[in-house]
Amino acid sequence: MSGGVDSSVSAYLMREKYHECVGATMMLFLNEALGISSRHPCCTFENIQDAKKICESLGIRHEILNYMSEFEERVIKNFVSVYESGGTPNPCIECNRFLKFEALMQHAKNLQLGKIATGHYAKISRDNSGRYLLKKAKDTSRDQSYVLYMLTQAQLSNLEFPLGDFLKSEVREIAACQNFTNARKHDSQDICFVPDGDYASFIQNYTGKNYEPGNFVDTCGKILGCHKGVIHYTVGQRRGLGVSAKARLYVTNIDAADNNITLAYEHESELFSKGVKARNVNLIALERITNHLDARVKIRYRQREIPAKIFQTDSDELYVEFSEPQKAPATGQSVVIYDGDVVIGGGIITERVK
Repeated sequence: MSGGVDSSVSAYLMREKYHECVGATMMLFLNEALGISSRHPCCTFENIQDAKKICESLGIRHEILNYMSEFEERVIKNFVSVYESGGTPNPCIECNRFLKFEALMQHAKNLQLGKIATGHYAKISRDNSGRYLLKKAKDTSRDQSYVLYMLTQAQLSNLEFPLGDFLKSEVREIAACQNFTNARKHDSQDICFVPDGDYASFIQNYTGKNYEPGNFVDTCGKILGCHKGVIHYTVGQRRGLGVSAKARLYVTNIDAADNNITLAYEHESELFSKGVKARNVNLIALERITNHLDARVKIRYRQREIPAKIFQTDSDELYVEFSEPQKAPATGQSVVIYDGDVVIGGGIITERVK
């Protein structure tokens, strides 16, 4: 329970269904320690108090769980490392993988509780063979199945997503009917530990490093200008480059070892990739992809799905071939595979295939 409306309504729905519940708030970091200053950061006293008040109104116990060291080790350090290597991390996926659905689930087992529930917008069902499936939420504008593709069969069997069949407006209406003080509370849009969206400043403050400027180069290696340091840029970025050009330029490659960032015009083939390779593979709807799979994929959270052929080239490697070349897939992001509303699985992009 983060103190937000989604997890609060989830707690209410679970209390109504099972009667015996415990509300758990995960303390992941101290704002002051990370140098965070924002009106709406995560892990604040205000949010913890909101969660506690909701639990009191529901008549359930409230716990605060300290996972700060695990969060720093698994999420923050990975976030920094991926940016330093020229990739674009997705810390929400790593937090879900290691904290919400590993550490929290283990805590629930220690308490001998049957299931855990969260305020994610997604659905869980079973196919005819009894295999658990992860599906998109009813509210497609809120669907979070992309950041849940790492869930295992064992985890899905002990999970519930109570909001999967609700629209966000319906969730707020339930909260208002229950007189929850957070019924109209805003939704967080940023990464919880970077609430102002300034990833580079966060990394510099966290590491204490000064990242050396380097060269912007074109696809032929010609120097176009000077960049501020690789952590300030992501593949596919076109704003804030500070390079004068006759047409739009995009970041197409970040070479952290040589400290060069390659830029390409939007019409240049170097900006596009015909496919990607991915590792840290997790498949939900099936055990393994044999031959190939025709499906649709997302290579970014907010991107539309695109048709693709998926090949499993190793036990922990996928090759995804797009139906048409895609603009600047980013290493460190996840490619997630869909068959209609069903999440087949996915992995972390490690290589772009031209």
